[in-house]
Amino acid sequence: MIRLIYPLRRKAGMSREEFQQYWRDVHGPLVAQHSTTLAIHRYIQLHTLDDPINDALAEARGGTEPEYDGVAELWWQHENDLAAFGTAAGQAAGTELLEDEKNFIDLANSPLWFAYEYPQVNPSEYIVATQHSPLVKLFYCLRQPASQSLEACQHYWRTHHGPLIRSVSTGFRMQRYLQVHYTPHEFEPQLTGPRGTQVPPYKGQAEAWFSRADLMAMANVPEANRAMEIAIEDEKHFIDFTRSAIFIGKERVFIDRR
Repeated sequence: MIRLIYPLRRKAGMSREEFQQYWRDVHGPLVAQHSTTLAIHRYIQLHTLDDPINDALAEARGGTEPEYDGVAELWWQHENDLAAFGTAAGQAAGTELLEDEKNFIDLANSPLWFAYEYPQVNPSEYIVATQHSPLVKLFYCLRQPASQSLEACQHYWRTHHGPLIRSVSTGFRMQRYLQVHYTPHEFEPQLTGPRGTQVPPYKGQAEAWFSRADLMAMANVPEANRAMEIAIEDEKHFIDFTRSAIFIGKERVFIDRR
């Protein structure tokens, strides 16, 4: 499956609570309403938590970009399913969704991109950090150092960092871990153009599910603390922390046709 990743910054003048409420109660159902027309296979909203863990994750890396207010995640079963946007009905649905996005999203500062998944830890299990679950989802959208190519970054991430994280995942008490790698796609400009997107796509994101209690206790558990140190030290080989963002959130599932 191919995924669309859409980290969101709220419209000026809105609180995060107002933004997330509108997104959940108004826009989410609107996407679901058009999901068949647009051949959407899955649609999940990740709502960023106001949580001290976010600051701790950023500080451990010497500072990162500000967290996003949430992330829209959409899946299509096949890449050619994106052709649904080009039909008359698909164009009308896309226009209606974009008009509604203007009510709550800072479109210029909300990047989007297409990507493919590379499961790393617990790849076959479907885990969701629902509102009432003890789990949270960590979302880490990354950019590589200026001196490194996209290909070199993704190769190192997949072939070196992935196995490293798998080797320390027990120490992390990590429930699941995915690498999601950016892929250039001809349809991307058709989405970014009408939105006036000014932020270039990230090179992908790491997604990991943890118990929030385990994340909070990590600094006081020697095995977990050492695993974190190992991971961050290796991240320096392919991530520019100052141009990346990391935060935790809760997931809301609107569509799942798997």
